[in-house]
Amino acid sequence: MRCKTLTAAAVVMLMMTAGCSTLERVVYRPDINQGNYLVANDVAKIHNGMTQQQVAYTLGTPMMRDPFGSNVWYYVFRQEPGHEAVKQQTLTLTFDSNGVLTNIDNKPNLTTSRD
Repeated sequence: MRCKTLTAAAVVMLMMTAGCSTLERVVYRPDINQGNYLVANDVAKIHNGMTQQQVAYTLGTPMMRDPFGSNVWYYVFRQEPGHEAVKQQTLTLTFDSNGVLTNIDNKPNLTTSRD
């Protein structure tokens, strides 16, 4: 009789923890950072009329360039904290045919420094 009670209790405990949804915060998940780390102070230095070389000196090489030419540069920073929502910062820079910066698209806007 005692063996049946222990077996039933063990089965109930296994069923309760099978999905691990109650224990999700206990499991360690490392922070994952990928891409170009963007700082608001560096992004503020970028302005229309700069050359590709000047932009690369200020921000570093872009994560991705337009595959059909080199007129659009993408600086992407993706941050995935352990148990929090994913955050992504995308800076898109468009250059003209002479390599001069013509458009800056910063989504979402960096307002404070990430030091």
